[in-house]
Amino acid sequence: MSNYKLTYFDMDGGRGEPIRIAFHAAGIEFEDNRLSFPEFGAMRQDTRFNSVPVLEIDGAQVTQSNAITRYVGKMAGLYPSDDLQALYCDEVLDALEDVLHYIVPTLGMQGEELRLAREKLVDGWLSVYVRGLGELLTRGGGKYFADNKLTVADLKAFVQTRWLRSGGVDHVPTNLVERLAPGLVAHQERVEQDPRVVAYYKTRS
Repeated sequence: MSNYKLTYFDMDGGRGEPIRIAFHAAGIEFEDNRLSFPEFGAMRQDTRFNSVPVLEIDGAQVTQSNAITRYVGKMAGLYPSDDLQALYCDEVLDALEDVLHYIVPTLGMQGEELRLAREKLVDGWLSVYVRGLGELLTRGGGKYFADNKLTVADLKAFVQTRWLRSGGVDHVPTNLVERLAPGLVAHQERVEQDPRVVAYYKTRS
């Protein structure tokens, strides 16, 4: 069996979290290498695109969070085998990655600059993507995004919805998701109650 090492920030969230949950759901042991932000700053030049997550498979680096998520998701039975359902799953993964590209540049901001940037996001792209994701959930039947069951698209959406509702994203109203796409709130609660997700977080407690 291959040896896996996942390197990502020391946080229960972000791009690395769906991968960790999928590894656990698959019953595959992996090294969960968690970095502080200063540690990442010191080693980022050693990564292919100066970013994480990075998955090492028998020592060989693989990058790109959605590619890694799909790879591990397939091993965990959390990625559709039907081509159309896989397309639906991929659409959600990529939409969630797109919205992160709008949010991440604001993470280093402070004060008035941060407030104005986040308010612009709330009035613009963030609302567009929250509504759009709500529509994709409805298309999937309302419970899951694809395949009528839990997939990695649900894991990634769960992580981001939880973050937006947590109060930890300054100047983003905690009720934004509830107002624009209430189905995503029920979806978050459904995913966090899934036995595979519950089992993963028990290992973190």
